[in-house]
Amino acid sequence: MTDSPGRKLSYVQAFTEAVRLEMADDPTVICAGEDIGFFGGVFQSYAGLQTEFGVDRVVDTPISEQAIVGLGLGAAVNGMRPIVDIMFMDFMAVALDQIINQAAKIKYMFGGAATVPLTITTGGGAGMSAAAQHSQSLEALLCHIPGLKVVYPSNPLDMKGLMASCIRDDNPTVMVKHKRLLGMKAEVPEERYYTPLGEARVIRPGNDVTVVAWGKMTNDALAAADTLARDGIECEVIDPRTLQPFDIGTVVESVRRTNRAVVVHEAVRFGGLGGEIASQIQENAFDYLDAPVARLGAPFSPVPFSPDLEAAYIPSQERIVEEVRSVMARPLLGG
Repeated sequence: MTDSPGRKLSYVQAFTEAVRLEMADDPTVICAGEDIGFFGGVFQSYAGLQTEFGVDRVVDTPISEQAIVGLGLGAAVNGMRPIVDIMFMDFMAVALDQIINQAAKIKYMFGGAATVPLTITTGGGAGMSAAAQHSQSLEALLCHIPGLKVVYPSNPLDMKGLMASCIRDDNPTVMVKHKRLLGMKAEVPEERYYTPLGEARVIRPGNDVTVVAWGKMTNDALAAADTLARDGIECEVIDPRTLQPFDIGTVVESVRRTNRAVVVHEAVRFGGLGGEIASQIQENAFDYLDAPVARLGAPFSPVPFSPDLEAAYIPSQERIVEEVRSVMARPLLGG
């Protein structure tokens, strides 16, 4: 992958470019979803693609999430590489039978003889006052299902590479785009490139505490790390990028050096992915821990509509700072 100095794309533009490049290279790549054609999608994720590739490859569908995923699944098992869009992550609940009982199971039930190169894209996360039915973070539910891969980029560079890898993967993948990151800009190479699924990235090295976060929380964790650095606390921030399969090896290697860990996610804390990650850290790095693994997530409540309540609901940079300081202040385990 080469550098392209000065060339910046937004998070959503990086997504669109990944799709465009794969469609141009492979006629079996098609797209389907509500309003993705002429309108380009509710978040403009598919802007311009129908004009470039035609109505047969960028298909506007009826308002039926189960039908959209079913269309993609049927196309995938018949040799296509479909990308199907579910506007909001909340709406995936309508299509869970197709996703959980069909797409995730077919390869296993056919003894590996069938492939399902289906990519499901969706918008996740809160912070837009979109209320309880348009703001959820449901990645833990999806990560619990064997057969699915779940991807959650935190920046435009990873968005382009991860989306390209999702399209080329022969298994069903779910690409979650955080709605509050759509306008985030960064330098992104023009050429095609592939960011491997299942590989985390250390995006800020540090020696005092490991912070694991994904999606928008990655950027909040980086900002919190800058604040903490002024007090002499150096955070090592890890972006998993892919949540299923999860790269626990990179996390454990970090914790064995820093001896402390904080896991941050926007989803509800109870039953969240942070609990699984904390458990795996404890299983693989217990002897290295100087304090219990901390978890920071949303309260056990639907996402509020009120901007003030929503802001209090979502973990913030300030709360990450407080959590890290609390972990650093804990007495040594066994001390």
